[in-house]
Amino acid sequence: MIELLTNKMLYIIKKDLNALEDGLYQEVRSDVPLITDIGKHLVEAGGKRLRPALYFLAAHSSQKYDLERVLPLAVTIELIHMASLVHDDVLDNAATRRGAPTANAKWGNNISILSGDFLFARAFALIADKNYDRRILLRLAKVICGLSEGEIHQNEKHYKLRSETEYYNAITKKTADFIAASCEIGGIVAEMDITAVQCLYKYGLYLGMAFQITDDILDLTSNEKKIGKPAGNDILQGIITLPVIRAASTSPYKQELIELITNKNLTAVMVKRAVEITRDSDGIDYAHKKVYSYLNAAKQILPTGLPTNIAKSFIEITDFVNKRDF
Repeated sequence: MIELLTNKMLYIIKKDLNALEDGLYQEVRSDVPLITDIGKHLVEAGGKRLRPALYFLAAHSSQKYDLERVLPLAVTIELIHMASLVHDDVLDNAATRRGAPTANAKWGNNISILSGDFLFARAFALIADKNYDRRILLRLAKVICGLSEGEIHQNEKHYKLRSETEYYNAITKKTADFIAASCEIGGIVAEMDITAVQCLYKYGLYLGMAFQITDDILDLTSNEKKIGKPAGNDILQGIITLPVIRAASTSPYKQELIELITNKNLTAVMVKRAVEITRDSDGIDYAHKKVYSYLNAAKQILPTGLPTNIAKSFIEITDFVNKRDF
């Protein structure tokens, strides 16, 4: 079940999140047993369910909240996220995610890509006849375009030192815009005015930027038991993140670091050294400061007039992102 529920912040939507899990199991079923097996594996691997959680919270702002009407979009949002992760794991040749074997590790790349395609199609089929606001379908389509663009950019920059601006543009497309869209869509479903919907989008955007930067910090500071992958995995994959970008600019060993992170034949010893250089620089602290800045901006931009309990939950989610270690 969603890790966020270990904190009381989402008691408001506990029922909704339980319904989401049931909905996910139902929608990953197929007449082809192998697709069902893969879908169940992906659902059981768990996750934070952050995107549908934010969507549910925003939608709960409406006095006319109806779970039956709201639920299909929540399932759609998480199916899109699951599909994108399947494709990401193929591109990154990842063996594990959240400590469990990836679909490509268990069933191979070809089957995994087709299964991801199945989930994308299932996501849109689920809401095609639900008469939702046209803006919602357009936003979800834009999200998928952004995910693809962000992934292509990242692959083009593998083992290349990119600028901070390039990094921020990439994580906006790969992570932040989807989180922002989840908040925005919840506001649309709740029939909020356009200003409130825009504020929710910006809240989600800032939260998403902080969320991804935190992920990138944890890749350098945490361990496989907590995050499901070894420290320095991004460096090994040729993905140059904010702490490393900063270290490559300020560390006394920046030239050595640059030579390491741009080497396509990295060994475990080389990765360990790159992590050490980054940790010993101001890169981690610099990235933490960016996280704090984005989270403060998220808190400030929340729309006025939200129900007190909803606003409190949005604030508590920013605190969770700030403190999380997985």
